[in-house]
Amino acid sequence: MSGHDKLRRLVMFQAVLLVVLMSALSNAPVGDAIWLNVPPTGTKCVSEEIQSNVVVLSDYVVVSDDHGHVPTISAKVTSPYGNNLHHKENVTHGQFAFTTQEGGNYLACFWTDSHTRGAGEVSVNIEWKTGIAAKDWESVARKEKIEGVELELRKLEGAVEAIHENLLYLRDREAEMRMTSENTNARVAWFSIMSLGICIVVSGSQIWYLKRYFQKKKLI
Repeated sequence: MSGHDKLRRLVMFQAVLLVVLMSALSNAPVGDAIWLNVPPTGTKCVSEEIQSNVVVLSDYVVVSDDHGHVPTISAKVTSPYGNNLHHKENVTHGQFAFTTQEGGNYLACFWTDSHTRGAGEVSVNIEWKTGIAAKDWESVARKEKIEGVELELRKLEGAVEAIHENLLYLRDREAEMRMTSENTNARVAWFSIMSLGICIVVSGSQIWYLKRYFQKKKLI
């Protein structure tokens, strides 16, 4: 095989690989669309476990067949430590955006307002984006003057970095859970040893007491 044929096959292989990667990226989900049926009384919540330093962007809107009277809701978003990240009342739509400060379970809760509770369930459409999906690629393209294949490659690079960071986060969580499990096992082992020691001491004390009792009664 000549050097020209090898070069041509290498170029064709790289082109096919690039097409496959771009296709996978274009077919990948860019966010989660969630439908919630908020009951007349009570609260409906959605949550997602997110690592630290991740951008979160979400839009929510009340969907109603009665365009003349759209029911209002209240929304509240809290961090794993209970910090209030977003709170709105008497709204039909809203948006929240933040960068996570700590890893954990982020919670978004919705409930109907008091003057609309007699109207039954309220449907809420939520578009939840995190990480690479929340990035404004149009602004990036305009700012850096890139388009086409170069822009898709930049998206792919961002997706790979997000996957790598997520793997590191999962590794840290696994190490943390393993350490917690080992500490729990060590505490259970020490508790078992202490319980066994207490049982031995109590049994010995009972034998000693019964022996003295029988000796006093001259039964032995």
